[in-house]
Amino acid sequence: MSSNSLFSDAVLAWYHQHGRKHLPWQQNITPYRVWVSEIMLQQTQVSTVIPYFERFMQGFPDVTALAAASQDDVLHHWTGLGYYARGRNLHACAQIISAKYDGEFPQNVDALTELPGIGRSTAGAIASISMGIRAPILDGNVKRVLTRFYAIEGWPGTTTVQNALWQIAEDLTPVHSHREYTQAMMDLGATLCTRSKPACGICPLQPDCAGLKTGKPTQFPNSKPKKEKPEKHTVLLMIEAPDGTLLLLQRPQQGIWGGLWSFPEVKQPDDAIAWVKSHLGLEYKQAELLPSFRHTFSHYHLHIQPLHIQLEQLATAVGEHNDHWYNPDNPSALGLAAPVKELLQALRR
Repeated sequence: MSSNSLFSDAVLAWYHQHGRKHLPWQQNITPYRVWVSEIMLQQTQVSTVIPYFERFMQGFPDVTALAAASQDDVLHHWTGLGYYARGRNLHACAQIISAKYDGEFPQNVDALTELPGIGRSTAGAIASISMGIRAPILDGNVKRVLTRFYAIEGWPGTTTVQNALWQIAEDLTPVHSHREYTQAMMDLGATLCTRSKPACGICPLQPDCAGLKTGKPTQFPNSKPKKEKPEKHTVLLMIEAPDGTLLLLQRPQQGIWGGLWSFPEVKQPDDAIAWVKSHLGLEYKQAELLPSFRHTFSHYHLHIQPLHIQLEQLATAVGEHNDHWYNPDNPSALGLAAPVKELLQALRR
């Protein structure tokens, strides 16, 4: 028996006894349900994803329903999950599948990877778990298992290490039990071969793990070379009308919080008077600086200073194409940037 077969057999035997089999997306398996779960699980823990997945399935039970929905409704369901490009790509992808493929997912990895937001690993998971196609995956959990088992040096984000890992993943994927093996590798990384405290003593791969034999398994995978995140600053104008509604503007599709609704922004609190005058044609007498806070993105820190402005009369015009007066007591189904949602809740309290 080859070493590759020994590896996959050990993983499968462990999965049949200890693997997770009751997660929501493991029930009534379809390409749609697997796809949505895989996108949600990118950069997000299972415990966080479960309630979002269940609400998403209630709102959009199939790819046709998702394609027919408005982007605002989709992003409203996504609010709080972060990395909002995932939600926008999910919606765009559903529209392509609905229009180009008559609502059916293409049945091969290459065609799947041509769709928005579906990379090679996600395509492999969809094909393997829901279509019975032999296809390797290489998500974060699998990368960790493989780099530790083979004690692979170098950050997995480099092309050289990535290519080596893909070849290993391809070689190890068995010719049978595709769905179980794919799920098993994700489970192994999520439950045993964890980032900081791996349970090496009960791992089925422990006898031959090169990373464990070094005495420092957690040094694999090697970390990305550290780079200081830049610090940025903004002022969010929480402009409240006499009827209690607050002004929100829809952000551009590209960039941070793309397509979501947020408060108007200025660089300094002193710029607020001119903004309100030029956009609303009004002046105001009362404004209060609320406690500032820091919101961290993947590539920079944003220091947010909220400024609560109370208007004395209703605004007749905003001068923006995508504006909305939001009623916190009867909220619209809009996709909100996470800090905006928190500020609205704090203001209501």
